[in-house]
Amino acid sequence: MSTSKEQTFNILPHPAKSNNPRDLEPPQLGAGLNSNPEQQAFHARGPYKPSQQVLQGVEEPKSREELKARSAELNSRK
Repeated sequence: MSTSKEQTFNILPHPAKSNNPRDLEPPQLGAGLNSNPEQQAFHARGPYKPSQQVLQGVEEPKSREELKARSAELNSRK
């Protein structure tokens, strides 16, 4: 054996969590949906459930007949 130091190599883990190279990039200005976290489709919140106070202030939905009459009224105006 020689006394000179040999170069050694180690395998390091890759920082990617998937095969998508965009996962390694931080959000950038002008980078489409990647730049605005509020618009990321998979980070959406659940459905909105109004409180009882809000529900009490909501009026009853109109019947079909009422909607047809209102539609005819609006369409007849010119």
